[in-house]
Order: sequence, then C-alpha cells, then structure tokens
Amino acid sequence: MYAKTLIMLGLSAALAGCVSFGAKTPDTLLSLRPTNGPAAGATASGTAETALVVLEPATDARLAVTRVPVQIDDANVAYLKETMWVERPSRLFQRLLAETIRAKGTRLVIENDPGFTGPQLSGRLLDMGYDVRTGSVVVRFDAVKTAGGGKIETRRFENAVPVTDAEAKYVGPALNEAANTVAQAVADWVG
Repeated sequence: MYAKTLIMLGLSAALAGCVSFGAKTPDTLLSLRPTNGPAAGATASGTAETALVVLEPATDARLAVTRVPVQIDDANVAYLKETMWVERPSRLFQRLLAETIRAKGTRLVIENDPGFTGPQLSGRLLDMGYDVRTGSVVVRFDAVKTAGGGKIETRRFENAVPVTDAEAKYVGPALNEAANTVAQAVADWVG
C-alpha cells in the first residue's frame, strides 16, 4: 500500500511539470492611473438631469483585447511582446475619464448605465498603443456628448508621447501620460 502511494505521488509530480493550464503570465501588466482624481472623502450629489453617465467607449477588434497594439504601418498591426493590459483598454479609459471628470468636483458622475436618460459621455477609442512610424504612443478618442433636449456634440481628442524604445518600461508610462492628457481635455470640454 505504501509503495503504491509513493509511485502515485511520483507519477503525479512528474506529470505536474508537463501540464500547463493557461497561457504564461506576461512580464508586465499595464493599467491607467489618474493623475487627477477626487480627494479622499470627496462627495458628489445631483439629479438625473444633472448627473453625467460615462459609458465604455466602442473600439475596433485591434483594441478589444488586452494586448498592447503596435501600429507598424497603415495596414499592419502587431502586439507588444510580453506586455498586456490588466483589462480591456476601453474599460480602463472609461474609468480614467470618469475619475478625471469627478476630480473637477462640479457634477455627479456615474459609470455604465445605458438606460439612464440624463447627460451622457460616450464615444469611440480609436487608438491606444505604440506607433512605430512616429516612435510614440498615441491615444485618440472621438467623444460624443449627449445633453438634455437631444443636443449632441462630438469632438476628437488626441495626444502623442515620444517613446525611446518599444518596451513596456517606456510604453506603459507614456500611455498613462497620453491617456491622462486626453482625459483632462475631455473633462474640460464636458464641464
């Protein structure tokens, strides 16, 4: 009985080295952190007519994954090696927008309530990655602001930050900087 147990444990240990459940964890996981956020203890209140709903931006398939896109030329895209987002870039950008707008302290901000009938901020995240042609990261967002009475406004926001090399240790901070610059511009536009 004891010999059978030892043999089974030995086989189990040998197989454990051969079996892998899931992909290898990348060396770097990227996220976005707001440079301007509400202070601890800050409160906000409002009504359905004045609160702003920040919806998750739409994206194309290139940005609908957790990999960091690298635009090689007009038609070719690759992904940054050994680097991923902690979640979809559109969701990270939505949270960054909401936090940046909240930091202004002028209105109640709600995230992802598509049934809400008050003012909304939506749009399309067109770019959030590294561009080989310019040697920079680019964040590009087409914002759509819907106000009461059916009034709709659109505006394109963009920021590029030069990067010395297409490595996560340079690309990550540059993407965070570019995204925060765009988020601040959107917050100023929204009011």
